[in-house]
Amino acid sequence: MPKQAQGLFKKPNSRYWYADFTDASGRRVKRSTGTVDRKDAAALLAKWKHEAHRQKMWGEEPARGYDELMLTYLNGPSKDKRAHDRDLSAAKRLTPVFQGRVLNALGAADIQAYIDQRRQDGVGPATINKELNLLSAALNYARRRLQWNVPNPVEGMRLRPPEGRIRWIDRTEAARLLAAAETIRGYLPDFIQLGLNTGMRKGEMLGLTWDRVDLDRGILYLTDKDQKSGKHGSVPLNAEALAALQRRRAHRDAFCPDSPWVFAKRDGTRIADIKKGFKTACERAGLEDFHPHDLRHTCAAWLVQGGVDIRTVSELLRHNSTQITMRYAHLAPENVRDAVERLSQMRPTSAVQEKRPGLPACKVLI
Repeated sequence: MPKQAQGLFKKPNSRYWYADFTDASGRRVKRSTGTVDRKDAAALLAKWKHEAHRQKMWGEEPARGYDELMLTYLNGPSKDKRAHDRDLSAAKRLTPVFQGRVLNALGAADIQAYIDQRRQDGVGPATINKELNLLSAALNYARRRLQWNVPNPVEGMRLRPPEGRIRWIDRTEAARLLAAAETIRGYLPDFIQLGLNTGMRKGEMLGLTWDRVDLDRGILYLTDKDQKSGKHGSVPLNAEALAALQRRRAHRDAFCPDSPWVFAKRDGTRIADIKKGFKTACERAGLEDFHPHDLRHTCAAWLVQGGVDIRTVSELLRHNSTQITMRYAHLAPENVRDAVERLSQMRPTSAVQEKRPGLPACKVLI
């Protein structure tokens, strides 16, 4: 079978032009140009071929710019990430500052200037870190996979984020929230009840399909695409969670029997968001600063206060590390108090008198 001629081509599932050429090392490269315009793609291909020629003949390293870096990364590895939308959002913040900059000229002072400006804009450390993470990931990809000889000045520059926010409600407040939700949307009480009793994230619940729910066994399954960790997992269901899902199934059977979505409208389409209805329910219930993700915090708080050990809570919430779950440990101070009380209950099994010259006798516990 003859080899494909080098030049420009399109993949069946992409609207962008791809470039096929030989780099300075003699390796054949196929790379997205990131543009749908053939003339622009041809110009970029000519640039890459010219740089490869100069590098091969004279060892001249081409000047790499921020624009080429971000275009290559966002149309390449970033597209396969679950957080691609977050990368696009971060790029919108980075681009006005670094657009047109040569990567080899970037240093720690440039990164610090970006951090200072974002902090002056009132942006928090966690958001700034997400933006820097994108730039760092793109640079590391270019260095390791594309063999660009560029520095990564982001290393060591990330800010220490404050301890994560924890907002939870007690059972009386939860009852008020559920009662308020009943007057707003038919699906909203089920969403709230499922969140309180499983600790599932908003996206996990709204993206849940019936093929991953086993009501008979009392369990539902999450795929690697559903979870933040990118792993497969399962969630056990208690009586309250089962009741919420059974109401959802009755809704499906009555209005949209062919819909795959657990949280579906009457026409069977997926419920995309519950933000507006949830906010209204909180206002009617008299709850301030309470958001859908706080249902997960509340589930964790109730588990810890109920005496469930941290490791088990971590497994139920599908945390990557128990260090994340330790944020909730302070909600059950009696657990630590019980441990300290054990010290006062300890009694020595025997004691002997030891006397040293010039010193009074003292007890040595054995």
